[in-house]
Formats: sequence, structure tokens, C-alpha cells
Amino acid sequence: MIESTKTHKDAHNSFEEAEPIVTYKNVHKSFGEVEVLKGIDLEIKPAEKVALIGPSGSGKTTIIRMLMTLERPTSGHIIVDGNYLWHVEKNGKLIPANERHLREVRGDIGMVFQHFNLFPHMTILENCMTAPIHVQKENKASAKQRSIEMLEKVGLGDKLEAYPSQLSGGQKQRVAMARALVMRPKVMLFDEVTSALDPELVGEVLEVIRDIAHEGEMAMILVTHEMEFALEIADRVVFLDGGVIAEQGNPSEVLEHSENERLQSFLKRFRA
Repeated sequence: MIESTKTHKDAHNSFEEAEPIVTYKNVHKSFGEVEVLKGIDLEIKPAEKVALIGPSGSGKTTIIRMLMTLERPTSGHIIVDGNYLWHVEKNGKLIPANERHLREVRGDIGMVFQHFNLFPHMTILENCMTAPIHVQKENKASAKQRSIEMLEKVGLGDKLEAYPSQLSGGQKQRVAMARALVMRPKVMLFDEVTSALDPELVGEVLEVIRDIAHEGEMAMILVTHEMEFALEIADRVVFLDGGVIAEQGNPSEVLEHSENERLQSFLKRFRA
């Protein structure tokens, strides 16, 4: 049985008054004839930690890939920190945004993928330095210093000159987190970051995410199958089923006390 390890009431109350950092308004997404998302309305508040759960194919990863501009919504709007992501206003109308606008708005968003996506020909320090230098136009010395700090934060300060091929899967995933953190995002996205790892490596990656979450500075959206972990660190759990939000709320209420039959069926596989 999943057991709660913290109360979320105070955290939930503190978010109610804040303006959202991310808003999805009636967002639909189809791949060919298959409608994966069927009208998503969702708000994420600054510093809020939201876990997206649900069966495979329910649309969880698509939600965050659209926020990272890796997938374009079929219809609807996504707003980041007060700015439309996929659209711009012109003469009182919303028109599709150009690539420059997309880059500017998504600059506040970081993402950690399932499969690390590290550059194999670069050291892990170089992997972290590349984006600040080329995307944020930061000088090399400053980018290097902050990259070292982030690699130390994730426990890899002794591996700066190592290449990805010399690291374990858990270490590679921690490099990917450091690389995202060095960009100082306002929103961090995690796409099932433990699913490609050997079981013995999962704990070390979750520990880093736990530390980041407890610092409390960034909003975080976590697509995860780690229910105990979601219960521990999330301020809100959102259950997707069939392309819609079937239930959302306090992690304890959703994961332990829900009467939603689809959710109960989904959670059974995680209970001993």
C-alpha cells in the first residue's frame, strides 16, 4: 500500500493565489487519425511540483513535449509566464509564432529525457557548458563555473573530464539534470527519467530530483511511474486517462483515497 510521508495542505494553499507559470487552454493533439489529447485545461503555479501519472498512451509525455516545443498542439493554447508559446498577437489576432519566438519563450523551460541525450564526443563538463554559451550567449568562464557547480550538486564533481561512455546510466541521467539546471529554468520537466535505468540506479536519480524539489525554486512537472516518489514530493497529482484529465488533486487524496475506478485499476499494479 502506498503510504503518505508528508502533508501537502500548506503547500497547496500557498499556490492558490499565485498567477500560473504555465497554462494549457483546451489543448488538443492528434497524430494522424489518433487524438492523443482531448481538450487539456491545466495550470502550473510557480514552484509547484506536479506529477503526471496514467497508463501508457494517455498523453502524459505529449503534454510536456508540447511545452518544450517538440510537438505542436493541434488546437488550443499554451501560455508560459504570461506569453503565448505557440502563438503571437498581431492586430488583435493570434497567429502562429515563428522559431525565434518559440526559442525565447521556451528559454525558461528545462527538460530531462528518458534516454539522457548527451553528446558522446564531449566531456560531461562540455555537455553542460554548451547551451549557456551558445543559447544564452554566456561567456565561457562563467558557463564553466556554473556547470561545475551544478555537476557538484548532482554528485559528479569528480567526473568533469569523463565522457558519457565512461558513466553508468544513473550518472548519465544526473549529468542530464545538471545540464538542464545550468540554464536556470523556471520550469523543469522530467519525462520518466528512471524508466531506462537498471533498478539499482533508480534511487540515486530520485535522490537528486528530491533535492532539487526541496529547494523549492522551480516549478516541476514529472511524468512518472514512481508512485511512492510522487506521493512524497508532489504538491499535486494529475491522472490522465484516454487523453483527458480524469482526476487531479492532493497527492494523498488521489493516490490513496480516490474512488475513480480507472485510477484504482491503474494504481493496483504499484501496490504490493
